Amino acid sequence: MAGKRAAKHDEGQAAGEVATVVLPADCRIAAQAALQAELAQALQGGAIELDGSQVERVDTAALQLLVLLRRALDGCSGTLAWRGSSAALNDAAGLLGLARILELPAVGPA
Repeated sequence: MAGKRAAKHDEGQAAGEVATVVLPADCRIAAQAALQAELAQALQGGAIELDGSQVERVDTAALQLLVLLRRALDGCSGTLAWRGSSAALNDAAGLLGLARILELPAVGPA
């Protein structure tokens, strides 16, 4: 996972609090086990904020995981917000037609 791990900032998430999960710069299949564990823990609170601003590489496995998260949140009336999204993440999701499903924010000019 190139030495970087997804980080969840809200360790002691109480009911009603938003869990923030930072997506790793290399968000490909090698990072999925750790990222899935982080997202599963964050899902327990029902409100998740993802920070995808540092994502440099992303593959379909990561996007599939994010779609599953979106569906799980929909199923439990949870919420998903984005703190930021990189051009790489937006481009990959856009190519696969997932940007709207994931509710990705627009990326401004560099």
